[in-house]
Amino acid sequence: MRLFYGFWGSFMSLFSRLSQGLRKSRESLTSLFPGQAKEKLSDTEWQDIEDALVMADCGAQVAMDLVTQAKKSKQPIQTLKANMQAILTNNTPIREAKPFVLLIAGVNGTGKTTTIGKLAHMYAKQNKKVLIGAADTFRAAAVEQLSVWVERAGADMVKQAEGADPASVAFDTISRGISKNYDVIIIDTAGRVQTDTGLMNELAKVYRVMGKALDGCPHEVWHVVDGGTGQNAIAQVEKFREVIHTTGLIVTKLDGTGKGGILLQLCDRFKLPVRYVGVGEALEDLMPFNPSAYVDSLLPQTSHPEG
Repeated sequence: MRLFYGFWGSFMSLFSRLSQGLRKSRESLTSLFPGQAKEKLSDTEWQDIEDALVMADCGAQVAMDLVTQAKKSKQPIQTLKANMQAILTNNTPIREAKPFVLLIAGVNGTGKTTTIGKLAHMYAKQNKKVLIGAADTFRAAAVEQLSVWVERAGADMVKQAEGADPASVAFDTISRGISKNYDVIIIDTAGRVQTDTGLMNELAKVYRVMGKALDGCPHEVWHVVDGGTGQNAIAQVEKFREVIHTTGLIVTKLDGTGKGGILLQLCDRFKLPVRYVGVGEALEDLMPFNPSAYVDSLLPQTSHPEG
């Protein structure tokens, strides 16, 4: 029983942080959602809901499909929520290996470096020995920032001189991780702009060299996306996936945007699992993604009609 209450307390704490983090998105939806969980909504109310979903960056096609399906139900809002959860649910398991080698990518400004630090902290709390490769060698500030997070997490780091070959850093990090018996190896990469062919080719090289350092790796490739960038996030994921074969998404900065519906558009289009979402700067504000909790936090709470 104590274990149950401990789990329930952790879940409610997570839900509370998520709900607070999605407050702007939820408020932007509130004005267009009906105030009661009616059994039948008018055409105008349905149009308002569809418009609200589009404005929250769910995407026009996703919004239209969700509304079309919900209109056929006797419990329309509940059906809407269930179908949103279905879009967001992807049960693809994270690959297991020792060492577990993780490649992290994303353009500058998405919170990639901070996310790596938070992941390192999370793994360290699980008593895992963590090694991070600072392969963003084009910006000295990136290595310095990563060093702060690595120290805070109690992890170790491999770095080379500014301008060094990122693929070489990745190779050396994996080699050291194997020889020193690390549990988790995280490779950082430069903040690639998906339209820069030279940089994308360099990222592809990092990916290839990692496979030469250890057969079968990287075991996971997670793309960090800023939740407030709208359609640009779609373009980023599309291009990165072509180059590094993305296996999962981390969506950050959801607390600073009213566009929290972007996850629906990403999941519907790319069929990739969202591994984590970020709703703040604190370590605990990077949280495992839970589709049910996310939808409940995103949508306004509707009251049931009297009678």
